[in-house]
Amino acid sequence: MPFIDTHSHIYGEEFAADLDAVVQRAKNAGAEKLFLPNENAGTLDAVLDVCDKYPGFCFPMIGLHPEEIKENYSGVLDNMERRLQMPNPFIAVGEVGIDYHFQSENKAEQICAFRRQTEWAGKYSLPLMIHSRDSIDDLLAVLEDCGGKGLTGVFHCFSGTEEEARRFLSYPGFVLGIGGIVTFKRSTLAEVLKNSVPVDRIVLETDCPYMAPVPMRGKRNESAFVPYIAAKIAETYGLTTEEVYEITCKTAKKIFPKAWQ
Repeated sequence: MPFIDTHSHIYGEEFAADLDAVVQRAKNAGAEKLFLPNENAGTLDAVLDVCDKYPGFCFPMIGLHPEEIKENYSGVLDNMERRLQMPNPFIAVGEVGIDYHFQSENKAEQICAFRRQTEWAGKYSLPLMIHSRDSIDDLLAVLEDCGGKGLTGVFHCFSGTEEEARRFLSYPGFVLGIGGIVTFKRSTLAEVLKNSVPVDRIVLETDCPYMAPVPMRGKRNESAFVPYIAAKIAETYGLTTEEVYEITCKTAKKIFPKAWQ
């Protein structure tokens, strides 16, 4: 049964030396598609190059990561929106959001950038790939202002509480992206999922090269490691890994329909 890695940064320098082998390992592990979120103006060509190299397997997103909100962010967003105004291959707006963990001195700019990119989702009928860290109140306020109940997308790399899960999932078109954290020994994520998140409200992701799951912690993460994540999710919900693949693929197809067009 195939799986979808909904969040893979395989266009990064970490994969430059062996990208073909990384892609082949992902396919051998069962990957059907990889979705590539953008980070900044400088990475967009790399995202598109990888997607051109592996058509029908790698699919691009467009967006400005919250940690990349610099002085010139408004001009960067102008250029990105011009791409959206033309025929384009982008399946989502991402990776976008608000992150106060390491960078809170530019809150106003992060909020403004997220608001503008959230508006793109509605304007161009695309889902959002959302990065939220220590920012749930401000982030959901923007989402609400921008008609979030009518939008779709993924709250990427979810690792929060049951209450945070409920708040995110109150937006009916959104699901949680679950990655390697669910396998970590000290993580309570499996319990949170079991208690408060229906299995059809999650999708699988790696966030590679980061967040490698157990037993690969400390190594460069790859899309080929999704089966470790899926196995833990299967254990959590009392399902088989194949059932987890089937359910999460169906959900991914619902959230990212352009990847199947």
